[in-house]
Amino acid sequence: MSSKHASAILSARKTTTTSSSGLDDRACVLLKTLVESYIAEGAPVGSRVLSRASGLDLSAATVRNVMADLEDLGFIASPHTSAGRIPTPRGYRFFVDSLLTMQPLEQIDHARILSELADAKAQPGKIINHASRLLSDLTHFAGIVIAPRHPSNRIRQIEFIALSEKRVLLVLVTSDGNVQNRILTTDRPYSSAELIEAANTLNQNFVGLELSQMRHRVHDELVRIRADLQALMAAALTASSEVLMPSDSETVISGEKNLLEVDDLSSNMRRLRELFDLFEQRTALVRLLDLSHQAEGVRLYIGQESGIATLDECSVVTAPYQVEGQVVGSVGVIGPTRMAYDRVIPIVDITARLLSSALTEQAQA
Repeated sequence: MSSKHASAILSARKTTTTSSSGLDDRACVLLKTLVESYIAEGAPVGSRVLSRASGLDLSAATVRNVMADLEDLGFIASPHTSAGRIPTPRGYRFFVDSLLTMQPLEQIDHARILSELADAKAQPGKIINHASRLLSDLTHFAGIVIAPRHPSNRIRQIEFIALSEKRVLLVLVTSDGNVQNRILTTDRPYSSAELIEAANTLNQNFVGLELSQMRHRVHDELVRIRADLQALMAAALTASSEVLMPSDSETVISGEKNLLEVDDLSSNMRRLRELFDLFEQRTALVRLLDLSHQAEGVRLYIGQESGIATLDECSVVTAPYQVEGQVVGSVGVIGPTRMAYDRVIPIVDITARLLSSALTEQAQA
C-alpha cells in the first residue's frame, strides 16, 4: 500500500500540510526519521542517531538546529530526563498526513481475516465478535466494533410540550413505535405557538430520515429556520441522533488487556483505570465511532483529537463498514499514540472492507 493510497483512505481533517507547516524537505526527512525511530524503539531520539539514520549528509550541529526549529513549531518535544526528542500529537498528525509510507498487509494476515470472517458467516451474531478479536490479535491493541444498526429505525414524530418557563419536554416517536422523552432546558421561554411551529418544521424536514441523512441535512436546513428557534431545534436534533445511535450493548470490544502490556500506558495506572472505565461505559466510544460514519475510509484520532480526555495519550483508528452499500457500523483499534500507523491503518481498512463483503453475502444468502 503506497503513501498515495494512505492519503486516499485517511479522511480525518488534516491539521497541518507541507505547504503551511513551514517545513522544508530536510526538516521533513528528519521528522519522519525521528517519528519512525521513536515508534520502533520507544526512546527519545538524539541528534547523532538522526544524523546517521536519516541518510542526510548533515553535521550533528545542523541536525540539532533543525530539531530546535521542529520543537519551536510544536512537532517534537524534549523530555526532562533526556537530551533526545519525542514526537508530539501535532508531530504524529503531520507524519501520518504527509510523511507516512504504508506497509502492505502481510498475505498471511489478509488470509486470516478473510478465512475467519468467512467461517463466522454461518454463525449469526458471531461475525462481529470475530472482527473485533481479529483487530485486537493483529495489532496487539484493543479492537472495537459497533454492531450493525437497524437501518429502518427512524424518527416518526417529534413533539414539544412546555413544562415550565424554560423547560420543554421533547417527545420522540421512532418508526418501531418506541417513545423517548427528553427534558430540554432552554435559554428563554417558548410560547405554545412557537413550540408547534418548531415541531412542524422538524416533522416536515427530518422525520423519516436515517441518522446519517438527518446529520447531512441539519446544517443546510437550520440556517433557513427562524434564528430564535434554531437553538431549540438543534437540541431536538441532537436528542434524535442519540435515540437512533447504537446502544452500548451493540458494541463489542476485544483485547483490552493488551493495553496492560503497553509501556506508554501501563506506567500511568490512574489513566489506565480511566481507560478501562471508558471501555466499560462505552457511551463516549459509541459516539466517537458513530461520527466516523460521516467520512469514507479510515479516520484517525490522535490524542486530544478524539474529544475524550481519557484518550489523550491514545490514538483511535476507525473505518465504517457496509451491508449492501449502506454504512451500518464501524470497526476500530485503540492503542497508544506511539503505534505503528503504517501497519495498523491497513489492518483496520481491510478488516472493514472484508467485514462489509462478508455481511453483504450473509444478508443476500
